[in-house]
Amino acid sequence: MASSSSSSLPAAWAAAVRAGAVAPALQAAVWACLAMSAMLVAEAAWMGLASLAAAAARRLRGYGYRWEPMAAPPDVEAPAPAPAEFPMVLVQIPMYNEKEVYKLSIGAACALTWPPDRIIIQVLDDSTDPFVKELVELECKEWASKKINIKYEVRNNRKGYKAGALRKGMEHTYAQLCDFVAIFDADFEPESDFLLKTIPYLLHNPKIALVQTRWEFVNYNVCLMTRIQKMSLDYHFKVEQESGSFMHAFFGFNGTAGVWRVSAINQSGGWKDRTTVEDMDLAVRASLKGWEFLYVGDIRVKSELPSTFQAYRHQQHRWTCGAANLFRKMAWEIITNKEVSMWKKHHLLYSFFFVRRAIAPILTFLFYCIVIPLSAMVPEVTIPVWGLVYIPTAITIMNAIRNPGSVHLMPFWILFENVMAMHRMRAALSGLLETARANDWVVTEKVGDQVKDELDVPLLEPLKPTECAERIYIPELLLALYLLICASYDFVLGNHKYYIYIYLQAVAFTVMGFGFVGTRTPCS
Repeated sequence: MASSSSSSLPAAWAAAVRAGAVAPALQAAVWACLAMSAMLVAEAAWMGLASLAAAAARRLRGYGYRWEPMAAPPDVEAPAPAPAEFPMVLVQIPMYNEKEVYKLSIGAACALTWPPDRIIIQVLDDSTDPFVKELVELECKEWASKKINIKYEVRNNRKGYKAGALRKGMEHTYAQLCDFVAIFDADFEPESDFLLKTIPYLLHNPKIALVQTRWEFVNYNVCLMTRIQKMSLDYHFKVEQESGSFMHAFFGFNGTAGVWRVSAINQSGGWKDRTTVEDMDLAVRASLKGWEFLYVGDIRVKSELPSTFQAYRHQQHRWTCGAANLFRKMAWEIITNKEVSMWKKHHLLYSFFFVRRAIAPILTFLFYCIVIPLSAMVPEVTIPVWGLVYIPTAITIMNAIRNPGSVHLMPFWILFENVMAMHRMRAALSGLLETARANDWVVTEKVGDQVKDELDVPLLEPLKPTECAERIYIPELLLALYLLICASYDFVLGNHKYYIYIYLQAVAFTVMGFGFVGTRTPCS
């Protein structure tokens, strides 16, 4: 009976195909995906060329903005009146139960080279764990005993999450006396000369609202997943941020490792908590006020990548969903804005939001994980070779060019990104439709010094799903089953010969569905 039932499934599918119920709709989906693919590859090519032009221009004339070195600040041990050119700087460090990394960020901020009477370190602790709060407060008191101007600030609620903490921090009287504010997440460790390198751009160029620096990763070689993350983020900084800064004086603020002009924050309406991407929200509003942004890739700040699959999924949901939700909320405001050019509005609406934040996550999953596998079971559906091979190859090559040291990892990058595309598509749709999960905020788990001690693991390290049932991801496993069915049908009965790619993708979904990716951490 079971054999008869299973053998009837291919026959039923074949009957549906012969009846013409599937092919027209699937072919229409193919052409829609190809149109989106063309938009995506054109955008990638444009950004790639712009970033290369930016790199060439930087060798000839720097970053195109005036920069002059600061005078030597007075010695901390023998304080003297600070030179008049040193403005007041606020350094904000928002944190939430950051037991593993709080010392790193606070220590690095307190070691910044700047006249001691012209800098204020502000630790914004939203921790709910009393033990962690006590540790952070003691750390601040210890630095204060060393004559560091450090403020420990807490709230009685977490309203607005990070945006709420930053907004509350700016309300203090001492914060309102500051000209610039540097922001570092709890796992970021700026070099001591960070302010000496960034502040001059803001001092000598009054139109600049933000100087964004590049992230460097202390744990990128912990496992295969962190190496793939580094590839994607390196491309983001080298291409997206570089090209945006060079062509439009605009890009999305990364939320950390940047310095803002306080007057630009105030003029743009301050921090808002209407989405989970408060950093991008502020950046877009400041851009619509005519402010310019500068990305300085030569300045790097150490940080930590999520090393567990669960933490990475939470981070990607927050970033993808928040950006899509912000697109929904700000599209009309961008269209009706009268203070910026049509060129910048086109860049914001089409390139920055529509193609990169809506099309990219939806297309990657829909085309490569649903449409192509399904078309293997429908002989009447055809996919042109330029859409099936040339476009994805071009996108891969453009990424590989900017990551020459990771070319050998490109096959893993492709498979991993396709699996993550399912999660990103759900997040993007959640943001666009503003579902109940649109404002979910889960702080990215960090491990701090454990990076050196406990995470020395192979490239693929099992997370022991039998011990932690929550690390079995049902959606990924269901997609793996779907892909296996499509690949097997194509192998036995089909004529498209897509099954090699589909089998590989099925394996990737299976591996990640069972949690065999990332590093091992204690079950929570």
